[in-house]
Amino acid sequence: MAISRSDRRNAKLGEIKPSEIVLGRTPRRKGSLRESPIWVPGDPEAVRPVVPGETYPLFVAGILLAFVALFVCYHHNYLLLYGDAVAHLAIARRILDAKWPGIAQLGGVWLPLPHILMLPFIMNMRMWQTGLAGAPMAMLSYAASVAGIWRLSRRMMRLRWALVATTFYALNANLLFLSTTAMTEALFLALFVWSIVATAESISALRANDPVTARARMMLAGLLILGQVFTRYDGWIIGAIIWLCFAWALWTSDADLRRRMRPWFILFTIFCVAGPLLWFWYNHHFEGDWLDFLRGPYSAKQIERRTAPPGQHYRGWHNIGWAALFYTRTAQIDAAAWETGFALMAAALYGLWLSFKRRATTAVRARAESFSWLFWIPLPFYIYSIAYGSVPIFIPQLWPHSYYNARYGMELLPALAIFAALSAERFELWLKTLTSNTARPAVSLATRFWQPAAMLLCVANCIAMMYFIPPVLKEGIVNSKTRISLERNLAIALEEMPANVPVMMSLTNHVGAVQTAGRTLRGMVSENDDQDWQIALKDPARHAAYVIAVVGDPVDKAIAAHPQGLGEIEVICTTGQPCAHVYQSLLWTPPPIISIK
Repeated sequence: MAISRSDRRNAKLGEIKPSEIVLGRTPRRKGSLRESPIWVPGDPEAVRPVVPGETYPLFVAGILLAFVALFVCYHHNYLLLYGDAVAHLAIARRILDAKWPGIAQLGGVWLPLPHILMLPFIMNMRMWQTGLAGAPMAMLSYAASVAGIWRLSRRMMRLRWALVATTFYALNANLLFLSTTAMTEALFLALFVWSIVATAESISALRANDPVTARARMMLAGLLILGQVFTRYDGWIIGAIIWLCFAWALWTSDADLRRRMRPWFILFTIFCVAGPLLWFWYNHHFEGDWLDFLRGPYSAKQIERRTAPPGQHYRGWHNIGWAALFYTRTAQIDAAAWETGFALMAAALYGLWLSFKRRATTAVRARAESFSWLFWIPLPFYIYSIAYGSVPIFIPQLWPHSYYNARYGMELLPALAIFAALSAERFELWLKTLTSNTARPAVSLATRFWQPAAMLLCVANCIAMMYFIPPVLKEGIVNSKTRISLERNLAIALEEMPANVPVMMSLTNHVGAVQTAGRTLRGMVSENDDQDWQIALKDPARHAAYVIAVVGDPVDKAIAAHPQGLGEIEVICTTGQPCAHVYQSLLWTPPPIISIK
């Protein structure tokens, strides 16, 4: 009698019964995670971890979507809308293009990993001027985060609903925009998602008594935490909580397994604490204060003091209720079009409740599904940051009805995507229950088309967000109009100056003018080289051939104190920005040329 292909496959797997649940082919080593009872081969209704090679197509799809987003954003000149994106590119550039290049140019507030990742591309003048130098980092990060969402969703829900969660995340219009810029959100989300994936897989392996997989994923989690710590300060809190998760998992594991994992846990701990300790050392060594990022002149607290009206504070300052309202509303409008974010948030919270209720079941515990709750860490972190960390968020839905830091809501996108899909899957199961109890065709039809309808809603959400302009992109458009206008006019003035003469200008707020003009940073007398800068402020005319002062900046104050030898040649004024004065020095002379015989 002929044997079918499926029968031969089941024979190779050890005569698997339809009711048994296993993962993939039976491995040679005993105690492997691959022996865990969590997969019926070929069963689309199975909830299981991914199999080897399953994640790569999602990564490729993410790359293709990122290229489409790059084409659109580059065509519409969106890459440099954010002043922060321009500043990130400038920091990366000055590491190599400065009178005194090196790690001292990293600065003490913004964390260094994004700038280091841009170094291979930043010295290409065209890539710097267009903002394309930041695109490879952001695009790869976006694709990696899409693959990570799929990988974790597959551990929590059926294949078709994992696809819904991944599609909703991947087609978020705000995220697609951020995947083309030099901002840090795309990179951080990739590190954030994969650190939770690695944590879940490692602890799942611990529970399956598979130390080889457990320690490999633990080391991966440690490296990802190190990356998070050097990308955004949110990563410091996330890293600490993940460390506690591993410590608890090991504490409650078998004594023999705990002994075998102890050296790897110590190495993991070193990864977790190395980032903050290195950043403390860097701030102490180069900025003179180990907490300069927290209390220095460019810290969030000092910026809020300089920009807020005297005696006034933004709404949410020292008020947990308002802070919670601002952040949850921001997360809603970042994730969903129009006001559908309310329904999305409600569905995600219900999905979180479902995950909590089933946490103790054998299959869920074997998959370590509960560690997906870590996706909600940004919620308390940003509520606290708004209330007590001098981090305001403004959105048009709430007073003062403007745009500022709307992108911070993006960090809750993974939680909203995954847990809303989990809630939608539960609704499908409820419909199936109704179908089995009633013969009504409408219920049967709704059951069959609920998942395709959810996929269409994901696509519709993306189209609607693009139609109304996603809030993160809208913030960049609204807040950049006057800045870009001033920087373009300053760039015209810079282009008229000889390329080989020094120009004195403060680059803290308007380095985009130098970027647009295509001048090198080493040819500028600026804060990038602090010792020369402090000397030049005492006698501007003798240290630069041309001086550009924007009203109120350090150069403007220096000229007011030392105006000798400067002749004003141009005044540049644009709506919404302070005027800039361009001076030519009457005292500057080029340094003598030393010839070596």
